[in-house]
Amino acid sequence: MRTGLPFDDVLAAAQAGAAWAFEVLYRSLSPSVTGYLRLHGAVEPDDLASETFIGVFTGLPGFSGDEDALRAWVFTIAHRRLIDDWRRRSRRPQVADDPGDLTELLGGDVEDDALVGVGTETVHRLCAALPDDQRSVLLLRILADLTMEQVASAMGRSVASVKALQRRGLRALRTQVENAEERVGANAHPYESLRR
Repeated sequence: MRTGLPFDDVLAAAQAGAAWAFEVLYRSLSPSVTGYLRLHGAVEPDDLASETFIGVFTGLPGFSGDEDALRAWVFTIAHRRLIDDWRRRSRRPQVADDPGDLTELLGGDVEDDALVGVGTETVHRLCAALPDDQRSVLLLRILADLTMEQVASAMGRSVASVKALQRRGLRALRTQVENAEERVGANAHPYESLRR
C-alpha cells in the first residue's frame, strides 16, 4: 500500500466499513483502473471506474486474499463492467468524447513517462487497432500488472489462450510501429505518421 500501512490492516478496516480504508484502496487502485478503461476506449471511463469501485466495496466483506489477489479481483470487476458497457452501447451507439489528458490516463510514473514520450494519440491509435481481446490481455498484463493466471481468470479464458492473445497483440503492435517507421524514414520522428 502506498500509505505505508500493512495491506492486511487496510483490508480488515475496509471490510469493517472504515471510510479511510476505502479511500486508501480507492486512491491506490483507481488511477490504473481508470487508465485501463480509458485505453479500452470507454466513453465514460470515470463513470465505469466508479461502477467498478461500487462493486468492489459492495463485495469487499466477502473478499479474502492478499494484495495481488485484490488487484486481480478489482481488474476482473473493471473488465466485466467494460464488457457490460460495450454491450449496452452496442444497442445504443454513441460518439466517444476526446480521450483527455494523459496525466489522467495511468497511475504509475513509469507508464506515464513512457506514454508521454510516445504521445497520447499514438497510444490510443495503437491500442484501438488491436482486437478487443488482445487489447484486454495487454492492458491487464502491462497496466494492471496481473499475472497470466489472473488475466485468464478476469477474462474467463484459459492461460494458453491468454498467452496466445498476448503474443498476437505484441506482434501486431510491433508491426504497426515498424510500418510507421518505414513510412516516415530515418530522419523524421518514428511515430509522426501515427499522430495524424
